[in-house]
Amino acid sequence: MSYENEAREALEEAISRYSVADLASRWDVDSRTIEGWRSKSIKNPGLIIDATFRLLDAPSHHQPEADSTFTFIDLFAGIGGTRRGFEAAGGKCVFTSEWDRFAQETYRANFPPTHPISGDIGEVIAEEVPDHDVLVAGFPCQPFSLAGVSKKNSLGRAHGFSCETQGTLFFDIARILDAKRPPAFLLENVKNLASHDKGQTFEVILRTLQDELGYEIDYKVIDGRHFVPQHRERVFIVGFDSSTNFDWDQVDIPYGDAPILDSVLHPEDGSEEPEGEYTLGSQAKVNNKYTLSKNLWKYLKDYAAKHRAKGNGFGYSRFGPEDVARTLSARYHKDGSEILITRGPRSNPRRLTPRECARLMGFPDNFRIPVSDTQAYRQFGNSIIVPAVSAVAKAMYPHLIAKKKESQSNQLALVV
Repeated sequence: MSYENEAREALEEAISRYSVADLASRWDVDSRTIEGWRSKSIKNPGLIIDATFRLLDAPSHHQPEADSTFTFIDLFAGIGGTRRGFEAAGGKCVFTSEWDRFAQETYRANFPPTHPISGDIGEVIAEEVPDHDVLVAGFPCQPFSLAGVSKKNSLGRAHGFSCETQGTLFFDIARILDAKRPPAFLLENVKNLASHDKGQTFEVILRTLQDELGYEIDYKVIDGRHFVPQHRERVFIVGFDSSTNFDWDQVDIPYGDAPILDSVLHPEDGSEEPEGEYTLGSQAKVNNKYTLSKNLWKYLKDYAAKHRAKGNGFGYSRFGPEDVARTLSARYHKDGSEILITRGPRSNPRRLTPRECARLMGFPDNFRIPVSDTQAYRQFGNSIIVPAVSAVAKAMYPHLIAKKKESQSNQLALVV
């Protein structure tokens, strides 16, 4: 079944339980928008699938039984992109850690207050973290120093991950894994993690997870362009505490024609309701404040020309509705030059609105953005592509449930 057909079936199921008007209210869209999804082409089916199954509280491919929902903790949580992906696979979040107060604000605006958000992960006492089935973390990349390890090796002294990773944020992941021993984990990072610090960073991470902590791991680089109109390559590291049949071929990646920017850009034709300061008027036109000023546009063109003359590739990138964008970075709030949207030969290009950035990361339109544009750009640039992590979570799901059932059987056998 194609992604679009799956989205349409999910939408019809939601309409059968609610109504078009009710869905429009719940998703903060116009009823005409929902009718358009039913009768016309769905530009971004991944967003529809995610929003629908979150509403129905059931994942699209692996609907869990009432007693088979798994639990997870959300570390370096950001604005909750990873949480959305794992909830879509049937998971229940039982612990969250995120230090940035603005990210916390967005997180709280979009998730029920079932538990407090812990701040600095370095201050989290591992033994006090709730028991969980999966640890998920999109941790920042930092270099590790191997000098101390080499010295201890030469002296014949034992060492462990606390020696190798102390002082890095990965250490906090390792110590929680060590203390809580969850059956599985998913870590996410930039593609260059494998080559960072001449490969030493990835070497320490793999050795810690496999040799020190005893997890069986596998990793894969996935390009977000299969899910959204954005080149965004990220490495996903999956780990289980014992052998499983998990395979990356089980991850449902929609290879083929990539989505294009037209699926996330404001249509500006009245088919969507205006939103805050992002879009204005009856046609919901993009606010002029996102269009580059004459001086800024001249500066960016001159800057690019200067570097072209030197043989460098630095400079702005312009895209149209039929294109796939480059990676959205957390620095987008500086001038937005990495992804500029063309507005015709006689008009200066414009930046993406925060709502378009949300769509570019796979967040549905009912995702609340309570912060300033500057903070929103940082947050979405630092986030994960939601349908990508959801696909990985759904592939992990049957192996997690098998482990839970095996553990329950073993406990029952001990009681008997």
